[in-house]
Amino acid sequence: MAWRSSGTSNAALIANLASNGLIKSERVRRAMLGVDRAHYAPAAAYEDSPQSIGMGATISAPHMHASACESLLAMLHDGSRVLDIGAGSGYLTHVLANLVAPHGTVVAVEHIQGLVDVATQNMGKSAEGRALLRSGRVRFVRADGRAGFPQQAPYDAIHVGAAAVTLHQPLLDQLKTPGRMFIPVEDDDSSFANGSFPLVASTPAQHIWVVDKMADGTVEKKKLFGVAYVPLTDAPTS
Repeated sequence: MAWRSSGTSNAALIANLASNGLIKSERVRRAMLGVDRAHYAPAAAYEDSPQSIGMGATISAPHMHASACESLLAMLHDGSRVLDIGAGSGYLTHVLANLVAPHGTVVAVEHIQGLVDVATQNMGKSAEGRALLRSGRVRFVRADGRAGFPQQAPYDAIHVGAAAVTLHQPLLDQLKTPGRMFIPVEDDDSSFANGSFPLVASTPAQHIWVVDKMADGTVEKKKLFGVAYVPLTDAPTS
């Protein structure tokens, strides 16, 4: 039903996502309603589709942001600490900050300084966003997302907004016990599911996986659905 969820305003977009069952919880509905996507999308802000934001990055479709929030919701509470890897436009970073308000924090990682700057500028377009930046509840940093951001670990939740070729061990190490990760992975339906993290596939398909680090440190993985994300990779050299 994602393709039917576009709206003529932010409120209409969120209402359509909810009526189509893509937003399931009232907390996610309120959190997304509180962030005007027009501050983060370069055009057609209320279409339920991904868009290029330049520098090889995209802002994901709103239904994907809703899915990420719903999947991580059990770990998103007042005071939670969240890592948002591949933050792109900064939109989901803002939504996640709403979900862990008023005391939770979000560290948003991008591998290109230009994207860090764009996300910071986007968040500064609203009074609420400026308050998040001033308070330190949201921080945009340039770093290699594959290595996470150990300086502020451990995290209750990690969102990865670019496709990984493996479940990078540093990300798993930086999850709390318990903690949860939402990550798109290029996989061949075998090695990742069977617990062997390195993945090799001749024509890799991407799937969303929810990875739970349990209270005893054991790891459980659940495959959700196929996706098409930009890769989690090095910054361009030129």
